[in-house]
Amino acid sequence: MSKAERLIEMMITINAKKDFTVGELANEFSVSKRTILRDLQELEQAGFPLYSEVGAAGGYHILKERVLPPITFSESEAKAVFFACQALQYYRDLPFEQETISVLKKFLNCLPLDIQKRITQMQNKIVFWIPDRHCDSPLLQSMFLAVINHHAITIRYSSTYSESTRTIIPIGLYAMNGLWYCPAYCTTANQIRVFRVDRIKEMIEEKPYPKGKYPIPASVQEYLEKTEVKNDCHIKIQLTDIGVKRCESEYLLAKGLKTFPMGGGIIDTKINDTALEWVADFILPFGNNATVLEPVELIELIKQKIYQLHQHYCKSES
Repeated sequence: MSKAERLIEMMITINAKKDFTVGELANEFSVSKRTILRDLQELEQAGFPLYSEVGAAGGYHILKERVLPPITFSESEAKAVFFACQALQYYRDLPFEQETISVLKKFLNCLPLDIQKRITQMQNKIVFWIPDRHCDSPLLQSMFLAVINHHAITIRYSSTYSESTRTIIPIGLYAMNGLWYCPAYCTTANQIRVFRVDRIKEMIEEKPYPKGKYPIPASVQEYLEKTEVKNDCHIKIQLTDIGVKRCESEYLLAKGLKTFPMGGGIIDTKINDTALEWVADFILPFGNNATVLEPVELIELIKQKIYQLHQHYCKSES
């Protein structure tokens, strides 16, 4: 093994161990302690965050803010990593926003100039557009840490109609259409609810909770998969060509969309009944480009909203 290979392997080993002695590394790499000391000195000079302690219980330790070992990328892999980061650029808030910017700068600066140029050219032609919702989520990073640490949190939450204080057990976080959401078990409602992170106005208290006490999925992926399966309301909506085009970009409705060769189409699918209010609000601006065929509950919701709009705009005329 060459010296360069040994240094890279040593960085990987140290990252895994966190605490170690010179003797341990000497045995593992089959070299003398003096060689290991020289290698460690070179790693420290290169910026690797090590510190040593003397005495019987002494040794080397790696600082909390670790530096990862170098990784070799192909040109295609480098482009893939860059665009994975670029896909996040239009989110108003990210858990590690400054770190994301720093990563991109470091990553680009380490690439050969010809690859940098090609990536810049591609950047000007491809955008992962996320609509700007004008909703700041200043507590996103705090929520992220609470989720990772498996903590229960007491929050002050501003919903559509009221503001309340409640304790929640977060399942995880997910981003959709430019907004961040936190599905969590609400101890006030005694059921799982979805909270928009931008509507969390304050985190009042954070503390661990006993595992297994609350009926929550093990991961946010499991929660989302169960939510997709839990479709207990059948909807049918007839659409004109304009209605079809409007629905094609909305995942919840597009998955049940069928188009006709002669034009127009129909949404024929099942959704969670808690989404009916959202569907009514989404379909209402379509006017006569959408006709709800079923369920009756959705038709009544739209009628109610039309009546409320009529009252709102026509009450001054009566």
